[in-house]
Amino acid sequence: PGDPTCTHSSGNHAQALALAAKLRRVPAYIVMPRTAPRIKVMGVRSHDAEITFCEPNLAARESTASEIIERTDSTLIHPYDNPDVIAGQGTVSMELFEQAGELDAIVAPVGGGGLISGTSITTKSLHPDTRIFGAEPEGADDAARSLEAGEFIPQTEPDTICDGLLTSMGNHTWPIIRDHLERIVRVSDEQVVEAMRLVLDNLGMVVEPSGAASLAAVLTPEFKSLGGIDRVGVILSGGNIDSLPF
Repeated sequence: PGDPTCTHSSGNHAQALALAAKLRRVPAYIVMPRTAPRIKVMGVRSHDAEITFCEPNLAARESTASEIIERTDSTLIHPYDNPDVIAGQGTVSMELFEQAGELDAIVAPVGGGGLISGTSITTKSLHPDTRIFGAEPEGADDAARSLEAGEFIPQTEPDTICDGLLTSMGNHTWPIIRDHLERIVRVSDEQVVEAMRLVLDNLGMVVEPSGAASLAAVLTPEFKSLGGIDRVGVILSGGNIDSLPF
């Protein structure tokens, strides 16, 4: 057994930390937005973690987590702005390349930036010719605006069904995104829902909105107009949703 742990998360990282803490037999304190899907809340509770709900914004998540850390003397395991978490998320693209071989491009959703940062590091290290793209909701496009401006622009009042992509980038993730991504493609909620429908109809898989954003990006006229891309790796990063929006 080790020190208690704490994190703030809309659900996917929360479930992972709750399970890891349970396996290590240490307490886990999880801060979740009150709007988190019920299936994600149930997943966290199934691993015996203690949940504290907060308002659905990054400031509330961070302040609530800070209060819990002060009270419980727990260690913060940041959901994305942590080199170890970024490295762990980079294994997703490693497995993708192992299974699919060479790719012209790889696309992953962008929220706080942990997954796309890990994807970028792995891809540039092992397959430097593969082009890297992010996918982001139109209503939460801080990373796209930051990349276009060449400077960090924080997330403000996000509005999207992609509950896992609401947060701002971090001090670790922004420089990686800035230096490695060719472009971040914005997608509407309607395009995300259509991508979810395509995955269900053709693959029999349920993908949550945040995970479907990458496929939605690949299907946009913007992405299709890019030259030199035939084989695309698409990361569908989650299937936790209470009910399908169609």
